[in-house]
Amino acid sequence: MQVNNQVKTVTLAITGASGAQYGLRLLQCLIQADCKVYLLISDAARIVINTETDYTLPESFEEQSQFFQQFTGAKDAQLTLFAEKDWFAPVASGSSSPSSMVICPASGGTISAIATGASNNLIERAADVALKERRQLIVVPRETPYSQLHLENMLKLAQLGAMIMPASPGFYQTPKTIEDLVDFVVARILDQLEVKQDILPRWGECAGN
Repeated sequence: MQVNNQVKTVTLAITGASGAQYGLRLLQCLIQADCKVYLLISDAARIVINTETDYTLPESFEEQSQFFQQFTGAKDAQLTLFAEKDWFAPVASGSSSPSSMVICPASGGTISAIATGASNNLIERAADVALKERRQLIVVPRETPYSQLHLENMLKLAQLGAMIMPASPGFYQTPKTIEDLVDFVVARILDQLEVKQDILPRWGECAGN
């Protein structure tokens, strides 16, 4: 996807909340839309991916990078995986970080760290940069029930300008599969990113309306 004749670049962080399928599907869609993606994967996310999906994400950084290249079919230089402590990554600085960042799924711990400005790893630092630079930050929590701490942290991020988009799929498109439910959430995120998508009809475009 091109914006003003430039390829849209998105930072995508996948953390250790349940719902790895959302992040992986979003990654595929961004690559298919010709976006450039800076990918951040937490250690907990690797465990969740291995637990919740049929994929096995290796431990070594080099093998992880190869896995995601093959998983997405990304073109040369279209997808870059950054290590947890790579402070020289573009996303670590306001002078070169992309205009959009998505954390999908976002764990309660990650949300808490961002809300308090912890910046202990690259995911937290990238989100901190997005907030301080007044750039688009989409946070996709996947938790239930929410404690008061969860709610207070999400409210704080919303007040700072982040978009809170819980992974709460709708049913008006009459989903038939788990993939349909995942696509509902992913399509809404793509809409917020202004990335063209045709995986889900918008309200009013559904059959029978």
